Amino acid sequence: MPIKPYNPTTPARRGMTTQDLSDITTRKPLKSLVKSKKQNAGRNNSGRITVRHRGGGVKRHYRLVNHKLAPGLVVTVEEIEYDPNRSARIARVKDQFGLYHYILADTSMVKGKVIASGEEAPIEASNRMPLSRIPVGSQIYAIELHAGNGAQFVRSAGTKAQLMAKEAEYAQVRMPSGEVRRFRLEATAAIGTVGNVAHQNIKIGSAGRNRRKGIRPGVRGVVMNAVDHPHGGGDGGRHGTGKAPRTPWGQLTLGYRTRTRKSTNNMIVRSRHAAKRK
Repeated sequence: MPIKPYNPTTPARRGMTTQDLSDITTRKPLKSLVKSKKQNAGRNNSGRITVRHRGGGVKRHYRLVNHKLAPGLVVTVEEIEYDPNRSARIARVKDQFGLYHYILADTSMVKGKVIASGEEAPIEASNRMPLSRIPVGSQIYAIELHAGNGAQFVRSAGTKAQLMAKEAEYAQVRMPSGEVRRFRLEATAAIGTVGNVAHQNIKIGSAGRNRRKGIRPGVRGVVMNAVDHPHGGGDGGRHGTGKAPRTPWGQLTLGYRTRTRKSTNNMIVRSRHAAKRK
């Protein structure tokens, strides 16, 4: 899927690119599968900002995507749609009972394609089934962490994982990050690669475009006063951080690992850091 450049009519437009929407077959979503989405500007249910630099942006309606197709469903792709809430495309599908669903669209989905779900589904691209049924070496996406909870892993545009091995009750899956992780064999996944592969190549180009996405400006710590940031202060001229990089609240960052993984360490066969060092 190609990326479309803008004509350089202004300095901001020079180098700016956008996604090609030629694969989208309809401009309007299905009303019954859409709900209003409230803008919370990065605040939690207490009103405190937990994600900085969020706010504003264009209004969006949330698409109710089905991340756990029931076993035994046979659906037909009716439309490929744009979703403003995610990087991937979504497919509007209709099951054998006449009900509509939204699912993640992969690179092989086109109008009229038939997709099956469950243990009896054929081993073909887009079909969803337990990991126990998928051949070793297959590329997969939309993987369940716990069987029955719905897909939680590998859902972004252009991502894919690979089923590496099966041992006893677990399957070993190489994630997009390079990490090799164990999943229960009864957890389900879809075969293939998430669509809209060229999404990562889009150049934003202007600050205004980010504002319309709901992203507010960030300010570097080294240009602040010492009272506002650990990197701030100093007499005149440009300077570095003066110390190991820190967050505005003094916690080490930019390479310093702050994440604890005690609860999931036993499921990680090989970390993404080890994969990158190799």
